[in-house]
Amino acid sequence: MYQVVLPVDASEERARAQASATTGLPHAEDSVTATVLRVFDDEGTADKTSVKQTPAGKALVEALQETGVDIETETRHGNPEVQILNVAEERDADMIILGGRKRSPLGALVFGSVSQSVILDSERPVAVTGSAE
Repeated sequence: MYQVVLPVDASEERARAQASATTGLPHAEDSVTATVLRVFDDEGTADKTSVKQTPAGKALVEALQETGVDIETETRHGNPEVQILNVAEERDADMIILGGRKRSPLGALVFGSVSQSVILDSERPVAVTGSAE
């Protein structure tokens, strides 16, 4: 079994690109288990909101279901980078597939980049898909 972690944010376009990258893995319908993860800022929101209740999470789960990929969902709260890496470790993930967004070098410097932090700190392969469009 090949385990991937798919952290989803608010973008349905990035979620669709993550789904495409996942279903494009060899024998995805037979051998891939995807954990769709949504990290919220606060614990209250994480406790009462499922991944499928968010537009991007719903789009990602539905796209994966159409292809037969096994899906698990999880919500967490806190620092997205830390939680993504924690879930990848807990699930013994073979890969993390992020839906990164374009930022100028100044924007990444000022606001930080979850994708960049995960890439630099992960001991697992990380793929960054961007948007489907």
